[in-house]
Amino acid sequence: MRSTPPSTDAAATPGNVGGGAAFGRSLPWLLLVGGLVGLVASFVLTVEKFSLATDSNYIPSCSINPVLNCGSVMSTEQASVFGFPNSLLGVVGFSVVAATGAGLLAGARFARWYWLGLQVGVSAAAVFVHWLIFQSLDRIGALCPYCMVVWAATMPIFWYVTLRNVCQYSAGRPAVLRALTAGGNHLIPVTAWFLAVAALVLVRFHSYWTTLL
Repeated sequence: MRSTPPSTDAAATPGNVGGGAAFGRSLPWLLLVGGLVGLVASFVLTVEKFSLATDSNYIPSCSINPVLNCGSVMSTEQASVFGFPNSLLGVVGFSVVAATGAGLLAGARFARWYWLGLQVGVSAAAVFVHWLIFQSLDRIGALCPYCMVVWAATMPIFWYVTLRNVCQYSAGRPAVLRALTAGGNHLIPVTAWFLAVAALVLVRFHSYWTTLL
C-alpha cells in the first residue's frame, strides 16, 4: 500500500527550517522571547498612555530627559494613527507571535496559510515601525524608550520569519539565499539594521548627547 508523502510544512520541524538552516533551531525561542518582550513593552506603554490621558499632569516612567521622553511622543497624533493607541496593536500582534513560538516549542506544526498570514502581519509591523522611526527622528524630535524596545523586538522577528518562509516555500535556493543561511551570515542584516538605527539616533540628537559628556 503506497503511503501519502508528507506535506512540505509537516516535514519542516522547528529545527529543520529551510533544509537544516541553523537559525531554524532558534526560531521558536526567538518568537517566544521576542514576542513576550514586545508584549510587555506594548502593555506598559498602553498603561502609560491611558494614565496620561486621564491625568494631564502625569509624568510617564519613560520620560527621562528631553530626548528620551515618552510623554512628548504619546501626546502626538502619530501615537494613535488609527484612532486608538498604537501600543494596542503591539499587544495583539506580539501575543500572536509569542503563542506561535510556544506552540512550536510544544511540537505544533502550522499550516502554510498560517505562516503566510504571520508573514503579512510581521511585514506590516516592520513597515509601521520604520514609519514610526522616521516620525520620531524627523517630526517629533523625541524618543520613547518603550517604543524602541518594540522596534528592537519587531525587526528580528520580521527578518527570521521572512527567512524561514523564503527557505520553506521558494522553488530551489538561490545563491544569495544559500549565502545568507550559511554559518552565522543570517545575523548580518539584523546587526546592520541595529547599527543603522543607532547611528541615526546618535546623529539626530548629537547636540544633546554632547552636553552629557
